[in-house]
Amino acid sequence: MKYNSLLVTGGCGFIGSNFIRRTLAQTNARIVNLDKLTYAGNTANVADIAGNPSYSFIHGDICDGRTVHAIIHEHAIDCIVNFAAETHVDRSIANAAPFIATNISGVQILLDEARRANVKRFLQISTDEVYGSQHDGENADEFAPLQCGSPYSASKASADLLCRAYWKTYQFPVVITRCTNNFGPFQHPEKLIPLAISRALAGNEIPVYGDGLQRRDWLYVEDHCEALLTVIEKGIDGEVYNIGTGYQRTNVEVINSLLHATGITAQLIRHVQDRPGHDRLYAVDAAKIHRLGWRQKHSFEQGIVDTVAWYRANGAWMKEILSGEYSQYFAKQYNELQGHGVLEKD
Repeated sequence: MKYNSLLVTGGCGFIGSNFIRRTLAQTNARIVNLDKLTYAGNTANVADIAGNPSYSFIHGDICDGRTVHAIIHEHAIDCIVNFAAETHVDRSIANAAPFIATNISGVQILLDEARRANVKRFLQISTDEVYGSQHDGENADEFAPLQCGSPYSASKASADLLCRAYWKTYQFPVVITRCTNNFGPFQHPEKLIPLAISRALAGNEIPVYGDGLQRRDWLYVEDHCEALLTVIEKGIDGEVYNIGTGYQRTNVEVINSLLHATGITAQLIRHVQDRPGHDRLYAVDAAKIHRLGWRQKHSFEQGIVDTVAWYRANGAWMKEILSGEYSQYFAKQYNELQGHGVLEKD
């Protein structure tokens, strides 16, 4: 890798922790992990690399400019990879304020401190959700309009535009990636696939919004991490790169696939009231990153098998999360708000 010292923000989260692990395994770069440790940040996600001499962890907030400044200078950071974000659409609908604070103001602080220190590469991790819902047969390329359907996606689009402005105004070397839905080890169970796995393994019904025919492009997290390393090495300053497989599945299809992988034949899907403004289809054109040499390596089917196996083998990790704040969140989101009674096994 041509960068020696990386600041990875939000590295105790799902994608960030997988990215750190892969980067340490494949490169000689030093990594500083800055994480606020909100409900979705978990030091258990990086426990296996805590003793690596090329890795260090700092508990802190990207909204704290002094902390960011100190890290960049003390560790001679030459590349920042920003995963730090509030990411769950449902939570953004309930309360957008944390999304504005972290996803917009936090990015502005990172950009300012990085620009002043002449950081050589700033990778902003964004989402395909900024493009909004597509029509059948459409695939949003990097020039597609931003048509956000939730406070979450609006906050991510705002950060993207800030990054674009810093490139245009200051020629600051920003690159943006917009990936499709990820799945794999260490994903918080508020998201569809680990939620469905955890409930299926416990014999509980799986809540599905509306008719369950919303379609998403699903990418195994290791493929996403490999794409990010490709962009860090080969991406062009000021550019945006979509990352995806080009194939979409409905939420019901996804759940049926993982039920098959678990060997569970019971009918566990329960349709509940759809969430407000739920986009029907996300689909992106990933031809641009293909030209950098990246290709998906994991099939969806094998990724699901591997993911189910990981959650089976890491029951203690899941139990710790399910017994905390998440249990209260789930009860409110799917029971009280949906008005369908308790979704638990009798």
